Amino acid sequence: MNNNIKNIAILGSTGSIGTQTLEVIKGNSNLFRAFLLTAYSNADLLISQALEFRPEYAIIGDESKYQEVKTALAHLPIQVLAGNQAIIDTVTHPDISVVLTAMVGFAGLEPTIAAIKAGKDIALANKETLVVAGELITGLAKQHGIKILPVDSEHSAIFQCLAGEEHNPVEKLILTASGGPFRGRDLDFLAGVTLEDALKHPNWVMGAKITIDSASLMNKGLEVIEAKWLFDVEADQIEVIVHPQSIIHSMVQFRDGSIKAQMGLPDMKLPIQYALTYPDRISNNFKRFSFTDYPNLTFEKPDLNTFRNLSLAFAALKQGGNMPCIINAANEVAVAAFLSHSVSFLAMSTIIEECMQRVNFITQPTLTDYLNTDKETRIFAQNLIKQLPMKAIQF
Repeated sequence: MNNNIKNIAILGSTGSIGTQTLEVIKGNSNLFRAFLLTAYSNADLLISQALEFRPEYAIIGDESKYQEVKTALAHLPIQVLAGNQAIIDTVTHPDISVVLTAMVGFAGLEPTIAAIKAGKDIALANKETLVVAGELITGLAKQHGIKILPVDSEHSAIFQCLAGEEHNPVEKLILTASGGPFRGRDLDFLAGVTLEDALKHPNWVMGAKITIDSASLMNKGLEVIEAKWLFDVEADQIEVIVHPQSIIHSMVQFRDGSIKAQMGLPDMKLPIQYALTYPDRISNNFKRFSFTDYPNLTFEKPDLNTFRNLSLAFAALKQGGNMPCIINAANEVAVAAFLSHSVSFLAMSTIIEECMQRVNFITQPTLTDYLNTDKETRIFAQNLIKQLPMKAIQF
């Protein structure tokens, strides 16, 4: 075996980012090996991936599906494990080079912490990790001397724009947003949108949760909070601009007023590849961008009155403490309820705002506080969904 090959742990290998990461690995088998694959409940796809990529470990989060995966892979020298604790324990394996965290939501926090403490570089696609515990995570990264390599297209763009600019102060980060499927619509329209409408993203193919977050602009709000911790800036140094074509992935404005932008077609394999190869760039056969195909690139301000989630995220960032943790947990519950047809699209913002006002605020939270806040917020949000009158649910 080539000792220069990087062993990659993919946490969430069956999701959109995970499957595209495996495509990158498959196209560069001389550089990368899938060492650890994890999924929460998609046993069929995890089995298929393990059969193709032959990792050292395959972990299914849903312990009720352990025997199914174990039996299917019994003829191969693959260690099959189950449960979140198994993921936390295995990411510390000494042979792992990079841990790509693509688990959905709060579940990615503890495995990421374990990987950092074990000295693993993190390719971060799970934005909730920094949203929930940004100060804790960035502090641990510095303490253990590891790199956090952003995979989100917007943060990867900023990361690339900052290359070679280490000594030049940043004046502003400009995060671009597609605007989602409801760009330009008003509250009356949003009151009647269906789940099927919200899942039709104009530019990106993503999982259901992040697609709904994009439609409500909460995804951009979470990215604002993440950017604060990734790039050590203040809330008033972050601007969001709607860019419907999704060609400019984000920009950095420096103190002299100069702006650098990273551009390209909307394809997540490019930021994934960059995170895995950093600081090098390697060739690929991805489709290339042509200016003549996009003669008009447009920009507009986000509508914060209609899409309240973005303003709620900015408010949570400015308040600090465990407030971003509260907003993240409330949003996860609200989105799950919308996906199950239990609440309307606009009700998600109502649920989040109520949790921000009612859940116990902690100025300087510890990891235990974050875990307790997440649990408390989820219980409150679930009870709120049951108790809200129909007019508040806006169904």
